[in-house]
Amino acid sequence: MFTSFSFVDAAAIAIALTVITAINWYFFLADRPSAVATRASGGVPEVAITVHGGYQPSIVRVTAGEPVRLVFDRQETNSCSEEVVLADFGVRRFLPPFSKTAIEITPQSPGVYEFTCGMSMLRGKVVAE
Repeated sequence: MFTSFSFVDAAAIAIALTVITAINWYFFLADRPSAVATRASGGVPEVAITVHGGYQPSIVRVTAGEPVRLVFDRQETNSCSEEVVLADFGVRRFLPPFSKTAIEITPQSPGVYEFTCGMSMLRGKVVAE
């Protein structure tokens, strides 16, 4: 049973709620820059995605029904970013540190297709239009 509720208790709760809110905003709600897939000399449209504490850009805009190559350039050794998962396409790929890994997908219909790290902490999306 509670006997007293002090200012210190209230301050600790307020700080904890602020930290929880900030973490959730950063991982799930913050706006991220987007990129459009570009076609190099008539080939498959391609987007370079830097992996370093997250995906940059985290939003990739593509044309529905056309293949696109996502080139993940992992610039760290953090274990969270060692794998990328594109569940809608059945892709789960290891990303070696300090190297590039190309993954080709074809979003058949317009929509949003999410990609994450193996632990679902890092998030990005392919928006097919």
